[in-house]
Amino acid sequence: MKRTHWWGRVYLLIVFAVMYTPIVYLMYYSFNSGGAMHDFQSFTLEWYRDVLSDDRLLMIVLNTLVIALLSAAIATILGVIGALAIYYVKRQRTKNALLALNNVLIVSPDVIIGASFLLLFTVAGIKLGFTSVLLSHIAFSVPIVVLMVLPKLEEMSPTLIDAARDLGAGPWQVLSSVVLPFLAPSIWAGFFMALTYSLDDFAVTFFVTGNGFSTLSVEIYSRARQGISLSINALSTLLFLFTMLLVIGYYVLSQKGGRMYGIGGRK
Repeated sequence: MKRTHWWGRVYLLIVFAVMYTPIVYLMYYSFNSGGAMHDFQSFTLEWYRDVLSDDRLLMIVLNTLVIALLSAAIATILGVIGALAIYYVKRQRTKNALLALNNVLIVSPDVIIGASFLLLFTVAGIKLGFTSVLLSHIAFSVPIVVLMVLPKLEEMSPTLIDAARDLGAGPWQVLSSVVLPFLAPSIWAGFFMALTYSLDDFAVTFFVTGNGFSTLSVEIYSRARQGISLSINALSTLLFLFTMLLVIGYYVLSQKGGRMYGIGGRK
């Protein structure tokens, strides 16, 4: 038992080292005054000042945040509705078919999804830009929210709804006072997952973005193709730190939700 536990810790350390070493390396050289990814000379914030003084880049950051927040909010609403619809389907075969359709966008390669959206928007006459990026981000975020909310629905005891109905609650009161509060931790989890996926997405966005509109992931790729610049490191560091703040925020909210609803389903 002890030996297995020890090897498990070593394995986790190796995995985390492989994942985070390149990120730490990138962040470390974002403070290098030498302007290269080697031979660290002295500490500087020059590259961060370049990023924050770039008006075009700040507009792209604003575009990215607006797309992420809007798509996550809309996808969360649609995902909760979808999870409730699947949960209340009585035939198991139909439920499995709906789940399979829901999972298609998750398991499909991003290149295929992006190309499919590009063809769809071209045929539909939708101009590539803000609208096309927003619609595509909503589309691939909804299945994520469904998968976050549906397991929590399966955990909910039917007696909670029965008790609310016995006390005279109508369908809307049952939904707003019983079901949604019980699902709150998973709804927040779905929202933050959708927000993170939207912020980080590159492949799909690359296909559906148009001239004059860009997001951070596409901009970082475009700048990297032009050559190594430590402003890319600074920009990537800021994006990584923002994502970490989202993770911490989700963790805090999930802990509060667990204390409120985790004991016997009672608030």
